[in-house]
Amino acid sequence: MEWVQTLRSFVSAVQQGSLSGAGRLLGSSPASISRHITSLEEQLGTQLLKRSSRALALTEAGELYYAQVEQILQQLAEANRSVNQLQTKPEGVLRVHTRMLVGQLIILPYLPEFMAQYPDIRIDIVLSNNIAPVMDQGVDVDIRIGKLEDSSLIARKLTGSERVAVATPAYLKDRPPIYSPQDLRNHNCLTYRINLGTTVWRFMDAEKRIDEVPVRGSVQTDFGYALVELAKSDVGIALLPDWAVHRELADGRLVRLLPGYKVSHVDFENGVYAVFPASRQTSFKLRLFVDFLAQVFKRELANL
Repeated sequence: MEWVQTLRSFVSAVQQGSLSGAGRLLGSSPASISRHITSLEEQLGTQLLKRSSRALALTEAGELYYAQVEQILQQLAEANRSVNQLQTKPEGVLRVHTRMLVGQLIILPYLPEFMAQYPDIRIDIVLSNNIAPVMDQGVDVDIRIGKLEDSSLIARKLTGSERVAVATPAYLKDRPPIYSPQDLRNHNCLTYRINLGTTVWRFMDAEKRIDEVPVRGSVQTDFGYALVELAKSDVGIALLPDWAVHRELADGRLVRLLPGYKVSHVDFENGVYAVFPASRQTSFKLRLFVDFLAQVFKRELANL
């Protein structure tokens, strides 16, 4: 099974973004992870990862190889789980903490499906916009938006994310057209309360030029779900994660504005992550739940 461990080292290094992160995930040293990847590159006769002191980056060959190998490992893991389930019955309490927007739009709607598959697992779920003290209060897994800062924890990325400016066709009708970010000055922009003072939305064009726009609107809130509902109700323009409005964008209830720009803001970190202590990564019911959420995001965002 040495080849499987080699593939896991490569995939984990990509997912964790570092050799040390992969080592923590697999219970191995960064040097061992590096040797596995080097051996793999030698076997393939091509470089898969560009290494620097700060980060890892996939080469073109690495991107192609990673996409296929990740699927192979997922299928292998699923096959192993299927066999193990014949001997191990998932049961007991799973304590989940999640950001409110993820919980309301993704987790709660699909929780009945998970519970139907695993009726002996009991879910204790808390929805809050505070980061869960995973190690201190018995939380098994925290579903977060944004990058992991505590290196003592394990993070599995459930989905990437991009912030998009959206509004309804009814709101946009008979209002000034929006061709550039500065045109947002003439609109009712519904904002998320990050800090007090002026709210600035930052956009980046294809040439990576930043355009900063001070925006104002009739509503400011720290409740992301409220922004979704207000935008859907023709109140104004909101800046939201694509996974939060993908259904509305697909069926035309909402329109994406400024598609030639990307949102660039330190407070809008990309991605949704399942975060848990290393001591809990062997929990069968935790793995089932995290795998289930990853599949839900994949299924939901397939046509985004």
